[in-house]
Parts: sequence; C-alpha cells; structure tokens
Amino acid sequence: MTEDLEEGNLVFKTEAFLSYVVLSSWRDSIVVLKSCENLSPWAENLQIVRRCSESIAWKACANPKGIRWQYTGKPRSSSSPSRSAPVPPDWWFEDVSILRIDHFVRVVTAIRVKGMVPELIGAAIIHYASKWLPSLVKDGAASVTSPEDEPYSISSGTWKGGLHVIVAGNQEILATVQAKDQRMIVESLVSIIPQQRDCVSCSFLLRLLRMANMLNVAPALVTELEKRVGMQLEQATLSDLLIPCYNTKETIYDVDLVQRLLEHFLVQEQSSPMRPDTKTYDYAQRGSNNLNAKMRVARLVDSYLTEVARDRNLSLTKFQVLAEALPESARSCDDGLYRAVDSYLKAHPTLTEHERKRLCRVMECQKLSVDACMHAAQNERLPLRVVVQVLFSEQVKISNAVALKEGGESQYQPMVPNRKTLLEGTPQSFQEGWTTAKKDINTLKFDLETVKTKYLELQNDMETLQRDFNKLAKPKQTSAWTSGWKRLSKLTKMTDANDNGIQLPTAEHTRKTPRRWRNSIS
Repeated sequence: MTEDLEEGNLVFKTEAFLSYVVLSSWRDSIVVLKSCENLSPWAENLQIVRRCSESIAWKACANPKGIRWQYTGKPRSSSSPSRSAPVPPDWWFEDVSILRIDHFVRVVTAIRVKGMVPELIGAAIIHYASKWLPSLVKDGAASVTSPEDEPYSISSGTWKGGLHVIVAGNQEILATVQAKDQRMIVESLVSIIPQQRDCVSCSFLLRLLRMANMLNVAPALVTELEKRVGMQLEQATLSDLLIPCYNTKETIYDVDLVQRLLEHFLVQEQSSPMRPDTKTYDYAQRGSNNLNAKMRVARLVDSYLTEVARDRNLSLTKFQVLAEALPESARSCDDGLYRAVDSYLKAHPTLTEHERKRLCRVMECQKLSVDACMHAAQNERLPLRVVVQVLFSEQVKISNAVALKEGGESQYQPMVPNRKTLLEGTPQSFQEGWTTAKKDINTLKFDLETVKTKYLELQNDMETLQRDFNKLAKPKQTSAWTSGWKRLSKLTKMTDANDNGIQLPTAEHTRKTPRRWRNSIS
C-alpha cells in the first residue's frame, strides 16, 4: 500500500484525503477525531489524533468574523440563518464537547498553546462538564445512565450530551464504571483549568470540589482545587460551601474543608502578587479591595457557622477555630457571629458555664447592633458576664447617641432602632421614632441598674464568704506545753502574792500597765 510498489497507492491517497479534505473541514475534523476513540492506540501512533486536534485548535482560535464553515453552535430562532449573522466567541463549545475526555484535553491544550484567552477556555471546560457530569449541576449522587438514555446514537450519529457509557447487564456494574469514568473526567478537568484568576467561577470550582471528594479523586488534585477556590472565595455562596462530609460521619458538613479553604484565602491575600492595571499603581485601592474581599468572606463564614452550628456533633473547638480564623478588621459588625453563637447554644444545651464563656469570646459586644444587644440582654442562654458587657456597651452607645442628638460630639455613631426611618421620615415620624428610642433607652437603663445591683450583692456575698472561709481555714494554733506552762506560772504568782499579803493589780490596772516579758526562763 506504499509508493514502493506503485504510485498513487492507498497510503498516498489516504494522506491526501486527510490533508486536503478532512483537516480543512471543521465538521470532518470533529467526526474523524470522534471516530478515533474506537481505533486507539493505532490512531495515536499514526498521528491522526494530534493532527486533528491541531486542526480543530487552529480553527477555534480563528477570527469569528472570517468563519464560513459549518458548526453546531446554539439553536437559532430563525429557520434559515443568514451568513452575515455575527458568530459568537463560544461557537466551538458545542462541537468540541462531544469528544472523549482525553481528546478534549488534547484539543484544549493545543488551543491554549495558540493563545486563546483563559476566560474562553474556562467557559469551554464548564460547558464540557455540564454535559459529561450530570451530577455536577444536580444535588445528590450521580445519576445512572440507562440504555434508553444513551447520549450518543450510533444509528443516527447524533450526540445528546452526557456521559457515554454502554454497559449491559447489572446496574451496579454500570454505576461502578460510570463513577470510574467520572473520576477520570474530574481529574482531567482540574488539570487543564487555566491558572489565571476568575477564568472559571468559584461556584463551579466548589461543585467540582464536592464531586472530587465524593469520587475520591487524587489528593494532590484536590489540594490544587482547594487552592484555586481559596483564590476567589469571596465569590462563593452559602449553598456552595455546604459540602457534605463523605469520608467520615463525624459531622454533617465538611467543616475541615471550609477551614482549609479559608486558610488558602488568607495566604493568597497576604502573598498575592500585585497586578497593577496602570503604571501608577494605587496601593490604597489594592488595600481597600482586599478589605472588601475579607468582609465578604467574613459574612459568608458567619452564615456558614449559623448553618453548621445546628449539628450536635460539631465540637466547640472546630466552631471557635473557624470563627476566629479571620482578623478582627474583617468584621465591622458581629451580628452574624452572635446569630451563630446563639444557634450553637440552642443546639448544645448541655454546655458548661466555662464552655459557654469560651464560646462567647469569639464575638465582641462593642460590635453588636441595637437589635442584637436587645436580644442578647434577654437571652437566658448567654452567661451573666456577657449580658453585663452587652448592656454596658449599649449604654455607652446610647449615651453618645443622645449627646449627638443634643448637639454634642461623640466618638460612636448613633445606633438607635429604625435609624433609617428616623433619618428619612417626616418630622412627625422623626418625633415618634425618638419617643420610641427614649422608651427603649429607659428600659435598657433600668435593666442595667438591676443587673448592677445584683452584681454588687453577689460580690458582697462573695467577700463575706471569703472572710468566713479564711477564719475557718486559719485557726489559732497553740501547743499543749505552752498552754500548761502559762497556767502554772499564773498559779505560782497568785500563791506568792497571797502568802506575802500583796494585793494583786486589778484588771483595769493590768490593762494600763505595759506587760513585761521575760526573755528567758532560766
């Protein structure tokens, strides 16, 4: 079949057909590369896979305005689209997504080498994952593909999307094979995600991480995926972070995973290289962006803690470590932490007094709003010391707010109920609002005085008990020899005085006369 026997033999004709017909056509390149899945490793050895991948990559990177070849693209509303219609930049996603994962990786690698922007590569990966990983977009376990729902029809040659697994017989074998293939898909997709930030969404990365933990993906790839999530953790949502704990049944949700994500986020914030957009880089703007990102992550962590605090198996140490992971500057208000602490106290009523005090240390009473302070003042689950701190800090805020209303200066911003209504309402509503605020102020003052009185009473009782205890703990110790000697000496003096007719001094004289002590008994 070579040219050694006769010119124009089969090898020459096949090479010419591939070069001038197949590789010059977008659709034929896709079809041939798809057909090579059943010809491995011969197609790989004959360089057919490499040449088709490079041809597809070259056409995908071409200017969309100059595209004239046929492609699938998105369904159009009109039945006969005109050639002058603009071509979207993601026109090649649908056709490339029918390839097997190893061939898709080859195509994406070739596209990256030719200079495709990372955002388009990331969007292509997301599109591919949505077709081949149905459980990535649905909650719960991966769905099993039945023979009736085969994604690729050999007879019709059409592709329906989804994971292409053709296994006859036992459904358990089918599920096992599908899980194995999905594990390979997840590992391959993680390895080709561009390193640039924001090329894929944080929500997609977290769903991919959830599936990686469920399928027991290689630990090195899981760690790499966790670092990628940490780079853009401020974009995550609460539902994305609620990842079940697949490996152990210690807790319902994987709290350790969120702790690692938070650590990666803090490391990225501290060591991320500066990416100036202009020649004069604004360092203040960069610091403000970092602070805003930390504040968004702090709100996200507070919501997460409120949700996982209902788990009775969540230890106090894990809750405290996660709550204290962020710096104090990340939270301007600790209302979210207070809600999380209150949820934990509700779900763990058997905590000791020491554990409740330790739990309340994660929040600062000075950062609580008026509503949170009013709730905390009536919260019987909080320790008494915390309630006193809350009332004291609120009294300071209220005093400063009243001083500010009367024209004085205050270092605190006025925090009164319905502050928005007071500032934006009519004069009548303003007066009504201040009347309500004054009532709340008087109520809080009365509660504060009551707590102070009880605190002083408890302190006096404590001092009395301490004095009584000291008296009982330190009795006057005198030896039997000393007591007997004093009695004998006193009896001898009385006997001598009676014999000599000497009048003994009275008790009053004895008290006035200084007592003389003998230095020695010899």
